[in-house]
Amino acid sequence: MRSLLTSSSLTLVLAALVLLTGCREMRSEREPIQPQQNMYYDESFGPQEANPFFADGMADRRPVAGSVARGNLKEDTRFYTGRDEEGNLIERIPLAVTREFLERGQNRYNIYCSMCHGEAGDGQGIIMTGDYGYTPAQTYHSSRLRDEVSDGYLYDVVANGVRSMPGYAQQISVSDRWAIVGYIRALQRSQYAGEGDLPGSVIREIEQGRSANIQGGRTGEE
Repeated sequence: MRSLLTSSSLTLVLAALVLLTGCREMRSEREPIQPQQNMYYDESFGPQEANPFFADGMADRRPVAGSVARGNLKEDTRFYTGRDEEGNLIERIPLAVTREFLERGQNRYNIYCSMCHGEAGDGQGIIMTGDYGYTPAQTYHSSRLRDEVSDGYLYDVVANGVRSMPGYAQQISVSDRWAIVGYIRALQRSQYAGEGDLPGSVIREIEQGRSANIQGGRTGEE
């Protein structure tokens, strides 16, 4: 009995497949059935066309007051603008300054900044030294940029430009702008580093090298 049912089921399945295969590419002369006519034949309007449905006759509708496009809610003003809630430039980078952060800043700096400001930040990039007629770029090692301006100021310059320098807000992401600021500070510190800025291991290596040079010089004299 069970085998008979199985055989009958298989026959029905095969018959259904044959019928479905025979329906391929067959076109009906009848009108298609549209159960929701209002959605199929909905009226549409192009940009800036009139729409009598609204009292002002405008097809384009204004966004709801206070609405913000997805991804544009920038509540952290310090991070996005380099300024505090009162609009003042912030003193320090609002992110953790790690080795990876500075390496990212070095990468972005070499791509977007070094051609004018130089790889050492001395304003001697290839565009400045190539006699192309550009306004000389600032050196980051001036006392004003090294000691007087804030990190927020440098961020604002990267994003919005200053004087003849264009802004790079369209090319450089927010986090990368801060990474560049961090790397600029690293360049400044590298050029004016004191003994207290160096690890003890580095100081010992310097002293050992100095001692070896002195002893080598004496040996040569003898």
